[in-house]
Amino acid sequence: MNGLNAVLATIPSPDRGVWYLGPLPIRAYALCIIAGIIVAIWWGERRWVERGGIKGEVTDIAVWAVPFGLVGGRLYHVITDNQKYFGPGKNPLAALEIWNGGLGIWGAIALGAVGAWIGCRRKGIPLPAMADALAPGIVVAQAIGRLGNYFNQELYGGDTTLPWGLEIYRRVTPEGREDALAGVAIDHTPIQVVHPTFLYELLWNLGVALLIVWADRKFRLGHGRTFALYVAGYTAGRFWIELMRTDEATLILGTRVNVFVSALVFLGAVAYFIIAKSRGEREDVAALRGTDQPVEQPADGEPVVDAEPEPEADVVVDEADDAKDKKSSPESVKPE
Repeated sequence: MNGLNAVLATIPSPDRGVWYLGPLPIRAYALCIIAGIIVAIWWGERRWVERGGIKGEVTDIAVWAVPFGLVGGRLYHVITDNQKYFGPGKNPLAALEIWNGGLGIWGAIALGAVGAWIGCRRKGIPLPAMADALAPGIVVAQAIGRLGNYFNQELYGGDTTLPWGLEIYRRVTPEGREDALAGVAIDHTPIQVVHPTFLYELLWNLGVALLIVWADRKFRLGHGRTFALYVAGYTAGRFWIELMRTDEATLILGTRVNVFVSALVFLGAVAYFIIAKSRGEREDVAALRGTDQPVEQPADGEPVVDAEPEPEADVVVDEADDAKDKKSSPESVKPE
């Protein structure tokens, strides 16, 4: 009975991560990534307009940032997990199969920032201000993306007896071949109960989003400091969560490479957050773009005053000058 209760208390995994509409595969991982991008753009747009930006500009920047970010995320994954794609018996072309999972957040942020910089430069927008507006939406997008790992049955930790342990099932293809990504779980008896590190990171990311929104409102953070706080908060969580993961990864001195990356990026983010404080409070986006001179509108009930000189005044002055000229002219003097 105790064993049954333990199983019932755990978190079941989905029986599959791919559905088919005829020959078309619908992948949960891809849907989660797309949903995260939509949320990040929507929320970023609202925050950008509140800070003095123009509606639609975040979407314009996303046209550059999203493709760059996807390429960067995949490149980082392929570089740090190259043993999965290169070497004896490996298929290098599988490195292009992004739909099977594998995006490194560090590469996505780094190359995505390059794309955002290009977009901002074309629009005349200061990149730090745009990054501050996007920060909470990005970390929420990461949280949504972690649901894709749940459907793929990947990125989990070691065995656990905790009540929120994640059940891992054996998935097989119609041919009977074991495939954790494309297969389907016929038997829902768990082969493992593990730490759901994807869930830990999801919840941590939502907490980081709340933290940076609160700090941004209370202290009016600007000049990239909101974005730096997001990076510091995310990497602090990723550091300890990475230490719990048991999936295959590149090691340095026996430690997962992302542990070192998290620590270095955290220190860089904290340093920037402190240094940028000297730049003062949040920048005025409209002023930075030279659009800080709004047209003044008259108060209710007040007539609109035309600043141009009235033509009637010119006519009166001209008539007076003509009369003066006539008096002084020879023709105007009568002979005695």
